[in-house]
Amino acid sequence: MRPSFWRYFPAWFVYALLWLIAQLPYRGLRAIGGFLGWLMGSVFHVRKRVIRRNVQACFPQLTEQQQAKLIKANYKETGYMVSQTLYAFFHRSNRLFNQLTIAGEHYLQACLDNNRGVLLVSGHFTALDIGGRALCQRFPVAGVYRPHKNPVMEYVVTRARTTYAKEMFSRDRLKSIVKYLKKGGVVWYAPDQDYRRGHSVFSPFFDVLASTITATHQLARLSGANVLFYRVKRIDKAPFYQLHISPPVENFPSRDAQHDTDRINRGIEDMVKQAPEQYLWLHKRFKTRPQDEPDFYAQPDVRNKP
Repeated sequence: MRPSFWRYFPAWFVYALLWLIAQLPYRGLRAIGGFLGWLMGSVFHVRKRVIRRNVQACFPQLTEQQQAKLIKANYKETGYMVSQTLYAFFHRSNRLFNQLTIAGEHYLQACLDNNRGVLLVSGHFTALDIGGRALCQRFPVAGVYRPHKNPVMEYVVTRARTTYAKEMFSRDRLKSIVKYLKKGGVVWYAPDQDYRRGHSVFSPFFDVLASTITATHQLARLSGANVLFYRVKRIDKAPFYQLHISPPVENFPSRDAQHDTDRINRGIEDMVKQAPEQYLWLHKRFKTRPQDEPDFYAQPDVRNKP
């Protein structure tokens, strides 16, 4: 249901402004994103400590100068994330998306030809929604998302994504997702955030224990779907994005949820290594700690090994 216009007028006004901005050419939006990244690194201090802490913990082999360079690049890519998301949600032209190619798309096509459901596992990369819209130009893909508390944002974001996605499932609709996969559907899914709901285990992510939901194991076990990894990387030259789909993960799922979750985290970690500056390091990935461990983000630089 569409939220009341007058009751939520400020939110609707912001949405209208963002929609207009999203109609700018891609290069113009990229310039805006670069400016937002500069603001984040120079003026705004929200989550800067989180980004620094994550990078220090996940890349201890880098020197301080190399870590600082990665952090600075991540500020820029996080700014780009805002403008890229606006472009994916609201830009009317499909020109950019139609010219992108997907390396390994034949792996996904083979699953569809065999009427086999597919879980496309990805991570929270800064070009996430650009990749999602490009993927949906080629294949009928549904997505899994976390509902927004603001009703206008929930309405706008869901409506935007369903203009190109086959369907959108809130993450708690497990039965609906399983049913969709059993029918041979394709579901995009990113299990790399610290969720408070659902069954989780502590699994290594860059050698740091991370609370990780076991839903990938559960969904594959209940539906019989194949699991493939999917990543998107922003590049500076046309066509501006590289998209890649992996072969199906072999012998997945097993009977061991911990083992399978470890494999998923390693797969996402491998994707992050392709462009570490384009990962969502501002998320508190290691917020939930094993019992008796201190607050990860309150510590100066303590490595938590499994």
